[in-house]
Amino acid sequence: MNAAEAEPTLIGSVQRALRLVDIVANSPRPLPAKMLIAATGLTAGTTYNLVRTLIHEGYLASEPDGLVLGARFPSFQQQIDSRGVFLARVRGALRDVTEELGATAYLSRFDDGEMHLVDIVDAVQNPRVELWVGLQSSAHATALGKQILAELSDEHRLDYLSRHRLEELTPRTISDRKTLLTQLDRSRGWVLDQEEYAIGATCVAVPVIAPNITASLAISLPTDQAVVDRAMVTSLQSAARRLSLRLGADTWDTGSSKPDFTI
Repeated sequence: MNAAEAEPTLIGSVQRALRLVDIVANSPRPLPAKMLIAATGLTAGTTYNLVRTLIHEGYLASEPDGLVLGARFPSFQQQIDSRGVFLARVRGALRDVTEELGATAYLSRFDDGEMHLVDIVDAVQNPRVELWVGLQSSAHATALGKQILAELSDEHRLDYLSRHRLEELTPRTISDRKTLLTQLDRSRGWVLDQEEYAIGATCVAVPVIAPNITASLAISLPTDQAVVDRAMVTSLQSAARRLSLRLGADTWDTGSSKPDFTI
């Protein structure tokens, strides 16, 4: 056998396609095709052709702000360790909420002792709240952060609050620790932020709980248009349960209690 026969035959287009999928799978954010071009050095024509094929075959999916993994990605149904798999599952859930409720949808996550904003899907008629203060410094003033704080154990909650100042972001922000803890203790599967983070904005959040995941699903609406009723909260809770299941929760881990509407 000569050297040429001993070497395996490699298909360059397959290698390039797999490289694109690998980059998307390891990205914490949707990736525009232009960023893939810059990351790989491939020509625009080659990249777009490969992307179109990968979308057609279900290995990638196109979102308004970039590419995420598709449902046929090999580990999509089995694990969420990949940042790309986690993002793809979250993005689909947020898109469903936005379409159903007509409100911008958000997901935050508690990881390594801090709050992190994972993703946002904008509603055309109700754009996102301007995030002028990062979530790590504003958890006490946001539905996203307060819902996670409500889910934490007393020990972890007090540890978090001991490391973060309760800054008064608006006149309605709860900046007193005792008052905040009382509100968190009274939460029953959902929390409300009425102009505590930004004047003119009302946000509602519900928990997303799965193995090794403590997260919060929220929507925002202009305060003068926000009608926070049983139907809205129930829809949001149903979306959160579906997402929890997609992230690995058992049915009994996702919560089933009816919301308490005392505001």
